[in-house]
Amino acid sequence: MANTYTQIHIQAVFAVQNRQSLINPEWKDELYKYITGIIQSYNHKMLQINGMPDHIHIFFGMRPTQSLSDLMKQVKQDSSKWINTKGFVNGKFSWQEGYGAFSYSKSHIPRVIKYITNQEEHHKTKTFANEYLELLKESGIDYDERYILKTVT
Repeated sequence: MANTYTQIHIQAVFAVQNRQSLINPEWKDELYKYITGIIQSYNHKMLQINGMPDHIHIFFGMRPTQSLSDLMKQVKQDSSKWINTKGFVNGKFSWQEGYGAFSYSKSHIPRVIKYITNQEEHHKTKTFANEYLELLKESGIDYDERYILKTVT
C-alpha cells in the first residue's frame, strides 16, 4: 500500500490448552524461532518473544496488511501443527482458544521488551491468571469472567 505509514506495536498473550505446562525448556527456543518465522513471513517485525511452560508472549510491530485475528490464527494453528509434527508432547498439543492483545506506543517498547524478557523472574511471584487479568485491567479491557482462562471440558 503506497503512502501508508503506521506505527503499531502489539503484545499478544495466549495459553496452552487448559494452561497445561507443556512448553519444554529443551525445545522452547526452537518454538520461539518458528513463531518468529511465522510473524516475519507476513512482514511483521518481531520485537520480543518469551513465555512460560503454560503460556507465551509475543511483541511485534504489525503491518496493516493483515488483521490481528488472522495473524493469531496462523501463529497458533501453524505452531500447534509444528509441535505435533515434531512429537514434542505426548498426545495432541493445542493452544487455548482466544488471546489477549495489547497495543503500545513507541515510548513503551523498551519496557514491554524487558517485561517479556523477564517472564521467568516475574512469574516467581505472580501466576499467569493474575498476570493476564492485570494486563486486561491495565488496558481498560472489559471481559467476561466466564470466559477467562477456563478449563475446557
